[in-house]
Amino acid sequence: MSHHVHSEVGRLGSVLLHRPGPELARLTPRNNNSLLFDGIPWVGRAQEEHDAFADTLRQRGVEVLYLTDLLTEALAVPDARAGLTEQVLSSPRLGDTLRARVAAHLSYLDPAALAGVLVAGLAHEELRLGPDRRGGLVYTMMDRHDFVIDPLPNLVFTRDSSMWIGDRAGVTSLAMPARRRETTLTDAIYRYHPRFVGTEYIYHRGLEPLEGGDVLLLAPGVLAVGVGERTTPAGAERLARQVFAVGLAHTILVVPIAQERATMHLDTVCTMVDVDAVLMYPNMASTLSAYTVIAGTDGDTPRVDGPAPFLRAAADAMDLDRLRVIPTGLDPVTAEREQWDDGNNSLALAPRVCVGYERNVETNAQLERAGIEVIPIAASELGSGRGGPRCMSCPLLRE
Repeated sequence: MSHHVHSEVGRLGSVLLHRPGPELARLTPRNNNSLLFDGIPWVGRAQEEHDAFADTLRQRGVEVLYLTDLLTEALAVPDARAGLTEQVLSSPRLGDTLRARVAAHLSYLDPAALAGVLVAGLAHEELRLGPDRRGGLVYTMMDRHDFVIDPLPNLVFTRDSSMWIGDRAGVTSLAMPARRRETTLTDAIYRYHPRFVGTEYIYHRGLEPLEGGDVLLLAPGVLAVGVGERTTPAGAERLARQVFAVGLAHTILVVPIAQERATMHLDTVCTMVDVDAVLMYPNMASTLSAYTVIAGTDGDTPRVDGPAPFLRAAADAMDLDRLRVIPTGLDPVTAEREQWDDGNNSLALAPRVCVGYERNVETNAQLERAGIEVIPIAASELGSGRGGPRCMSCPLLRE
């Protein structure tokens, strides 16, 4: 099938989601910080909220694909199974004896069960040891509550591990150790699933750190890339060179953002809701700057200008007189609260139509006053990993 994405607001046709499952039940007060969650979500309620989100998309004519379903189907391909198994077994913390035990355990699993382990992990007590019940020194010294294969609770945020620019997939390079294995799953789907066979890549895992939440397709040929906690300047430069080389963009705006939990990605402070309008955290609207990277000619090094105010640089690159700015909240306290609750992280379904968390009452009212239709969804549990509707969705097709 043909997949292509050229903007943030073109009518959404197809999207990749991950329904949260057993991997969330692996979170405890002992490990939630290392697994990048601010709390322990109620799994059943998180699933209900996610199902409602998916149903909202379907009701608006969006095709919803689930990552685990695609992964299961891809694992029916021997090369996909071998590659993902090898990646898990390559972990240096296993040791030779435990590695052999894990390899034997995985070899028994059918594609659906293997997909389940790759997503939800494998606990110490779940490992099949064989008749001798010996797992070696590493296994013996592990706490019985430890994981032989770590779970991936952040997989619900499918935006970060892959993105589409034009008709090419970008499998990103995630910065945080707890998330790095996520890209092996999306990579296997794009390489081996029948729907994606022949997909060309614009970015590969293992390159400089770059995450999808930091990449905004402002307009055809114009990208913004946030640089902060997760994406490095080297990652932004690598992406710029890649898209320039194949003519998918002519201008990249590189936007420094604070290296803080509240602003981990550019889309936590700014998302698009119309071809000329952004939903933006007001505390940063006047201070956010951008370096403008312009494609060179005949293989020349790209030119770097700036910094300049982000809103001015973006409008110039998009050939607009100005960008309309819709602020998160009216007063500073409300704005800070709703930014923390992903008020800025909206998902556009079409120009002037977006999905947002219902809890961000003032932000949603601001959008409605600006002529933007807001489709509110519940998020009492989904928000515990610090991500909103945009974070939870990877568009595969936009008009």
